[in-house]
Amino acid sequence: MARRAVYLQLSMNPSAPTPSPTSAAFVDEAVLLRLVRIDQLAGVRRSVRAALPVNVVLSIAAAIVAWNAGRVEAGLWWLSLSLAVNLLRLFLSRDVPADTGAAVERQLKIMAVSSAASGCVWALIPVLCDGYTSPQTLFYLTSVCGICAGSVVFGIAYAGVPIGFVTPALLSVAACLSYAGGFDNLSIAATVVLYLAALLRSAFLSERVFCASSRLKNAATELASQLHREHAISSDANRQLAFQASHDNLTGLLNRQGFTEATARHLAERAGQRHAVLLLDLDGFKTINDTFGHQTGDRVLEDVAAWLRTELLELEAIVCRWGGDEFLVLYTPREDQHSAAQLAQTLIASFASRSMHSAAILGLSVGVVLFDEADVGDSITFADEALYEAKHAGRNNFRVFDEVLKERSDRRRDVERDLRRAIQAGDVTLMYQPIVRIDDRQIHSLEALVRWTHPSHGPVPPEEVIHAAAATGLAEMLLRHILDEVFSALRVLEAAGPRFADVPIAVNISPREMVQLPVDDIVLGMLGRRGIAPRLLQIEITEEIALDFHATQARLNALAAADIAIVVDDFGVGYSSIASLRSSYVRRVKIDRSFVSGLSGPSRNAALVAFTVQVGHALGIEVVAEGVECEEELNVLRSLGCNLVQGYHLARPETLETLISSPAIRYASIADSSPR
Repeated sequence: MARRAVYLQLSMNPSAPTPSPTSAAFVDEAVLLRLVRIDQLAGVRRSVRAALPVNVVLSIAAAIVAWNAGRVEAGLWWLSLSLAVNLLRLFLSRDVPADTGAAVERQLKIMAVSSAASGCVWALIPVLCDGYTSPQTLFYLTSVCGICAGSVVFGIAYAGVPIGFVTPALLSVAACLSYAGGFDNLSIAATVVLYLAALLRSAFLSERVFCASSRLKNAATELASQLHREHAISSDANRQLAFQASHDNLTGLLNRQGFTEATARHLAERAGQRHAVLLLDLDGFKTINDTFGHQTGDRVLEDVAAWLRTELLELEAIVCRWGGDEFLVLYTPREDQHSAAQLAQTLIASFASRSMHSAAILGLSVGVVLFDEADVGDSITFADEALYEAKHAGRNNFRVFDEVLKERSDRRRDVERDLRRAIQAGDVTLMYQPIVRIDDRQIHSLEALVRWTHPSHGPVPPEEVIHAAAATGLAEMLLRHILDEVFSALRVLEAAGPRFADVPIAVNISPREMVQLPVDDIVLGMLGRRGIAPRLLQIEITEEIALDFHATQARLNALAAADIAIVVDDFGVGYSSIASLRSSYVRRVKIDRSFVSGLSGPSRNAALVAFTVQVGHALGIEVVAEGVECEEELNVLRSLGCNLVQGYHLARPETLETLISSPAIRYASIADSSPR
């Protein structure tokens, strides 16, 4: 059987469509019926408590009339019976909770039965007046008919109660009058019967009206309750959505949006004061993720968030998870508090002493910025600059942003802003530094080095150009520009004669470019379009690439398969020096300058260089020593069997035209120690 439901039409327009169960709130019929029955029971109890005093008063009056007529014993007996029934009804009308629908129905029936018992007591009135034939008949008739009318008036909630009372009382009257006979008595008996019928009808109609009113009231109340609950649920959902929109799901700290909103309020309330921003970064967190897994890393971040809440509780600080393992703190220092620098020191010391998951391999670096009315976004940028310097200095350090860092930040901002225009205008150029063979004193290959002179800041180091390109999304644009320049240089070398026709040029590719860009597709596609032999191009990568070996292996293999030489740069200072030599695509390694610079004095570098040269020869890999700065270093390298060298002692980076036209380069005398 389909569940019935009651719908509340909230529109005053009678022609409005009836709401459907899917679009309107509704009250279940069973629930509504139970609520109506509860109202009926409450109404019956109220009506009984209201009618009982009248019943008692009339009972006493009837007993007094009986005593006055000489019927003392009958009057006392009847009054006692009436009072006993009324006391029972008073007891039953007390407010006792009825938890279920069955309990309510049972209580209503009990009230109806007790009302019928009281009616039966009044049906015994003929005992006091000789079956309504004594002189007191008029009083008793008036009393019975009046109390019956009052029963119906008071008992509008549930028809069973007044019906149970009036039916035996009035039927007794009609029966006695009919038994007495006579036209008058029979007429009165007939009138009483009609009176009874009218009272019964009135009882049913009153109950119907009461139930209809109760239904409307309860439906409205229940719907209002539903709307209130829905509103509460909606408000709670909105609060949760607002919380989720402004807080980090993992740590419960503010996210960037929440930080921005909270900061705006914080600064508005503390206008004109000096504020501090601290940017915190976990040293060694990547190792935790790689070693113990991301679940452990998540637990560490949760612990760090809880630790920050505790440490910064008294500062009224705004704490945010800025992203990854970076946390941002903004607060307004008071005179009775530590300075921002002291707070950074305290946090670093506290962090080191805490026992968190894998805390032994974690450190904390902090960048600190103090500002008055500066833009918060700029302050965060400055804090990031300070954090970079702190991390560069080692674990568990902090750095306060100062004028030196501000100049560096302004430089970086201008470099990033102007790099696109510089690439498009051709201001980003290449210089070429030779790699020389010791045995025949000839150029073995050239290394292309990026050069850019910024109009305001002067020469920009190549690593800054690379970082700026990565930060501004110009990495691919810069790579294509460099390759275009290199391919044009290869054409110039080819036209310069047989001495330069087969000299390859090496291009440095940063690990980030190798991971994020389709370097193999870009290089091979441009080679094909320009008609350049792949053997004339060499790709230099740093040993950091070992960290992303799986992400780059396919690209390096594709380049090597096309006959492009892969060169490992800065060999010896990476994460997997020896392992990188096992790669099938590696054709050359360049020993880092930090090992070459110590060859002219007492050190163990000679043994390390000799080992690298021997391993390279055993694997068929060319070995280049870079950073040669003096004749002594060159002689040691020659004695160790290293035949390829690069450095300022031999030749500085020059333009391609200078290299081709300089006989000192083409016929370089290795014994000549004067730098170029």
